[in-house]
Amino acid sequence: MIDFRYDTQLLIEGEDLSEDDIRDYILEHFQGDCLLVVGDEELIKLHFHTNYPWQILEYCATLGEIYDIVVEDMDRQARGLQG
Repeated sequence: MIDFRYDTQLLIEGEDLSEDDIRDYILEHFQGDCLLVVGDEELIKLHFHTNYPWQILEYCATLGEIYDIVVEDMDRQARGLQG
């Protein structure tokens, strides 16, 4: 069994975005692993494994427009199922 079930990925488009601030906030407020936050002041790519992807989406939506959202169930993938 995996600790964090959902692979959550998205792009954030906004103004004055900070990779460090976003990374620090997520680490402080959300449980998960494999966090990746890369980009610049206008576009950030985020990748995070968590059991509560909707919380990540809600937070990121406060930073700017979110799109290219992917939430994959890694437990389901590990069992060889699609979707």
